[in-house]
Amino acid sequence: MQKRIQSAPTIVYPESDGKPMAETDTHRDLMIDFIQMLKHHYRDDADVYVSGNLLIYYEEGNPRKSISPDVFVVFGVAKKRRNTYLTWEEGRTPDFVLEVASPSTFGNDMGRKKDLYASVLGVKEYYIYDPLAEIVPSFIGFRLIDGKYQEIDFVNERLTSETLGLELGERDGELRLYNPNTSQWLQTPPERAENAETRAENAEAELAKALAEIERLRAERNE
Repeated sequence: MQKRIQSAPTIVYPESDGKPMAETDTHRDLMIDFIQMLKHHYRDDADVYVSGNLLIYYEEGNPRKSISPDVFVVFGVAKKRRNTYLTWEEGRTPDFVLEVASPSTFGNDMGRKKDLYASVLGVKEYYIYDPLAEIVPSFIGFRLIDGKYQEIDFVNERLTSETLGLELGERDGELRLYNPNTSQWLQTPPERAENAETRAENAEAELAKALAEIERLRAERNE
């Protein structure tokens, strides 16, 4: 009697943990705006991956070992769409993480997640921000030094991210990103759209003005 050759069971790494993306519109909008601002900032860098609310699996063969940061950036991996992020395949773990916190998540953000980001994933910088200011501190950042997180000091009411080369701070009551090299705040998608519309309207007005001037010159020549 021949023995049946059995293949190893296929391990499935789910694409969803069944949890909602965010608790409130404010939390969701901040997450989306931050991801889009960073994507636009690194749009010309082929080896910078920006994502958020995506399951990161960090132990091969164990689908229970996962975490889903609200916003994260990985340097040194291809910029492409992913259903999940498998650290053993990518060869890199996140360099930057932002968690958009609330009273119900803050304990986990400051406890289990913080320990995991430091000791297992080696996330270089970790930030926690509460957009509704319901917890204290509502904004805090950590930098990994010798395997342990050290709190980042505020400078000009902003936290400097050495990893991103940017600064995180509030502008008009909302968390934003500031580029010290250009002395400008990174624009949110709605701001970029509005500015593009304004530029288009100005260009259209300039074109109409130029055409009117051409017609005037033609009229003078005919006279």
